[in-house]
Amino acid sequence: MPFHPVIAMPPDAVVLDLSHPWPGPSPTWSIGRYDEVRVIYDQPLFAGGRCVHVGIDLGAPVGTTVHAFADGQVLFAGALPTPGDYGHSVVTEHIVDGSPLFALHGHLSAASLRHSPPGRIFAAGEVLGWLGPPEENGGWPPHLHFQLCRERPDSHDLPGAVTLAEREAARQRYPDPRQVLGPLY
Repeated sequence: MPFHPVIAMPPDAVVLDLSHPWPGPSPTWSIGRYDEVRVIYDQPLFAGGRCVHVGIDLGAPVGTTVHAFADGQVLFAGALPTPGDYGHSVVTEHIVDGSPLFALHGHLSAASLRHSPPGRIFAAGEVLGWLGPPEENGGWPPHLHFQLCRERPDSHDLPGAVTLAEREAARQRYPDPRQVLGPLY
């Protein structure tokens, strides 16, 4: 099944390696990898060894549109303002190959929550929101944290990073987003 791009990424987007400190400013267009053990999580939110990234990060300019990869419905939308968290996030529900699949879109602008309230039904390719600036997105360089989940979440929050001990179970619950984003790297 072909899916719509979540963000139209240029072919020269830089694939980041965040298993080591990044040497300099973040590139405008970048891709942060799934299932990567990262050293960048130094906020209190990540205490306890949460270092394995279970989504894909798509770096782009503030205001870049975020699209639905498939038809679906907004399940949850809300703000997570703690430094290092998602800021504004939207969780969508889709049916893929006859089964429900949920997607978290994190680090969005505040306007995204007004545009995509819970209950909104949308088609593949429709705009769900826009990338937020650091003061709205948890303090990060502008990017989309895109994460899939096989189980229905309870809210607009999913753990974007897990511990090494949780890694295998997390791979099952939070599958590789490239199954809908395509071969980004």
